[in-house]
Amino acid sequence: MIDFGMLFSIALGAILVNNFIFSQFLGICPFMGVSKRVDTALGMGMAVIFVMGIASAVCWVINELLLTNPVLFPDGNNLEFMQTIAYILVIASLVQFVEMFLQKAMPALYQALGVYLPLITTNCAVLGVVLQNTQNGYDFLESVVYGITGGVGFLLAIVLFASVRERLEFSRCPKSFEGFPIALVTGGLIALAFMGFSGLKITF
Repeated sequence: MIDFGMLFSIALGAILVNNFIFSQFLGICPFMGVSKRVDTALGMGMAVIFVMGIASAVCWVINELLLTNPVLFPDGNNLEFMQTIAYILVIASLVQFVEMFLQKAMPALYQALGVYLPLITTNCAVLGVVLQNTQNGYDFLESVVYGITGGVGFLLAIVLFASVRERLEFSRCPKSFEGFPIALVTGGLIALAFMGFSGLKITF
């Protein structure tokens, strides 16, 4: 039986309470690099949602059917130690697929994302979500929900940040804060705002 309360709790936590960017500080590299414009930030966020969702599903299957399957390893000596390597291979394959798709279907977005698109492979937020699925003992549906909503949280964070950075280009600030420093200050202030969700509790 599907526990919709549990799924809603996982989703709300991934988007707001335990946001990968503002609460767990994972995936900062593409967050800072592709947040100068809202359209490129939106494209990166959508790519991350796709990779996180599919990676969560595929990695759960690989972990359950191959790495820790009690039928394959009845003596208990399984391949759990290979989880990180296996997950990285899955993520790299998915990113390659996304890169080829964008290059053919959306060349303008592909050029705008530049080097940060391949960096999704080493985006610790994507690896973090599949590892946390394993550590938290989520089943298949919970893993997929956590992966997709974790990507939604990343999308929310990067689009909010990009919208502020676009306005900062037309704002006056001290010379020493122009450019990257004011972006760091802005990101820190948004992270402080997201800390307000830390005490959020869900009851049914």
